[in-house]
Amino acid sequence: MQEQYRTVARAGVHEAEINRSRFLCALAPAATEREAQDFVARVRREHPTASHNCYAYVVGADASVQKASDDGEPGGTAGVPMLQMLMRREVRYTVAVVTRYYGGVKLGAGGLIRAYGGVVGEALDALGTIARQRFRLATVTVDHQRAGKLENDLRATGRAVREVRYADAVAIEVGLPEADVEPFRAWLADATAGTAGFELGGEAYGDA
Repeated sequence: MQEQYRTVARAGVHEAEINRSRFLCALAPAATEREAQDFVARVRREHPTASHNCYAYVVGADASVQKASDDGEPGGTAGVPMLQMLMRREVRYTVAVVTRYYGGVKLGAGGLIRAYGGVVGEALDALGTIARQRFRLATVTVDHQRAGKLENDLRATGRAVREVRYADAVAIEVGLPEADVEPFRAWLADATAGTAGFELGGEAYGDA
């Protein structure tokens, strides 16, 4: 698995005008292929009179799902350069839809490739990207007496506290880089005088 990946920081739209054609690039994070497809459909509904609504998306930290559509532009001049820009910027879990309103001037194949790829790059610059780091999830179980201090200590030492659940005991879910699992066990035993439970879970991604 990838140790980390980059994704678009937030959803948004960037507009550019090229030879009188309007290009609107809508970008959004997409956790699944279904989310990406729903976003494409939503943008198409918002721009029913546009000449083209071309799209590209990359899903999976290892880019396992890659799709692109030219939506009526000459083959390979729209979706593919959009996808190439996402891949070149190493962006994952991201969907891009470029809506074009034709302005009466033909751009030619080279012009289209530059326009579609370029507007995606500009949108990524405008909206920004963030890194997501791979973590092991771990659950720490501790009695109510120690829970408040332990949670404060976890945050103070920069550990990613993801969730705190109160029941008979207090369960604190933390995200740990793989290399920190064993040092964390030792730290926890020391911090709680050996009274805390520790259980390793699956893997997830969080802010790097």
